[in-house]
Amino acid sequence: MSYITSIGIAVPDNRFAQSEIGKFMVNAMQLDYENSRKLQAIFRSSGISQRYSVLDDYGKEKDFTFYPNTSDFEPFPSTEKRLALYQQHAVKLSTAAIKDCVGKLAGFNLKSVTHLIVVSCTGMYAPGLDIELVQHLGLRHDVQRLSINFMGCYAAFNGIKAGDAFCKADPEAVVLVVCVELCSIHFQKQATEDNMLANALFADGASALIMQTNPAQGINLVPAAFHNALSFTKEPQMAWRVGNAGFEMKLTSYVPDIIQSGIKKLTDEMLLKIKKNFNAIKHFAIHPGGKKILEAIENKLGISKDDNQHAYTVLNQYGNMSSPTVLFVLHHLLSGLTSKNNGEDVLSFAFGPGLTLESILFTIQYA
Repeated sequence: MSYITSIGIAVPDNRFAQSEIGKFMVNAMQLDYENSRKLQAIFRSSGISQRYSVLDDYGKEKDFTFYPNTSDFEPFPSTEKRLALYQQHAVKLSTAAIKDCVGKLAGFNLKSVTHLIVVSCTGMYAPGLDIELVQHLGLRHDVQRLSINFMGCYAAFNGIKAGDAFCKADPEAVVLVVCVELCSIHFQKQATEDNMLANALFADGASALIMQTNPAQGINLVPAAFHNALSFTKEPQMAWRVGNAGFEMKLTSYVPDIIQSGIKKLTDEMLLKIKKNFNAIKHFAIHPGGKKILEAIENKLGISKDDNQHAYTVLNQYGNMSSPTVLFVLHHLLSGLTSKNNGEDVLSFAFGPGLTLESILFTIQYA
């Protein structure tokens, strides 16, 4: 059996109100009056109050440090320049999340980690972030490493699946999973609907968790079941591609409808596997891909906004950070649990390119 014994989170130092970022976007995207009003409406209805970035430019109107100080933002930063920024910041942010995670486990020694799983879709290089973390954290040189790249917002679930498999295969396993994304370094300035939606949602952050074969003192999460599905459409509604000026997100307004059409079947199939009744589920940890996505799931599953409060809180305070985000939701949920919640279930969802729908059912175990 595997147990998630601790979750940690971290964000960069630069925090911006959603309205500040909106002003930057109007300027940088060189929007006319009509498109400016459209973008501002998207920002106001996003459900986001603030976001974090490794860049300080998003709170400025001039004197930029990363983007060019020209009226048209040209020459626009290349993919090479953006990935150099990723390499500069990813280790620091990952380390902060890991320290927050292991700091909650009394007497935990990083030398006990047998497996390191690194999850990211906003940057890559080799030797990679996994090797840099081994060096930076002083992990054992024989730690087994796995990198999960370019899978988008649901990738943390694949990290948990791999950690669960390692724990079940090795009774001595201690698995460290870290998700880090610097979404804000891939800002695109073309005034398309996809870019407007992406620019209104995404932010930077990191999360980490420890999985072990024995529970720690206090609240633990046991992965009880996994289930995933794909919803194919004629044209991809969510995609992530490498361009000449950063990574390019395709995110259409149809995504909530696609998720709504598939979420009930996904849930029913998952619960059928373990003969569990939906009405018995007490807690939800849903990836806040956007406010409309959360509302679509609530409508289809018949749950309330209050049932889904942890997702709304994370969306409001952090935005969508891609893969770390659902772990932020679980982190927020865990902070309110006590021994009275022992044995209760948590249903968690995340979504990504494909369109991929992922689910995990966790059981709360108090030790």
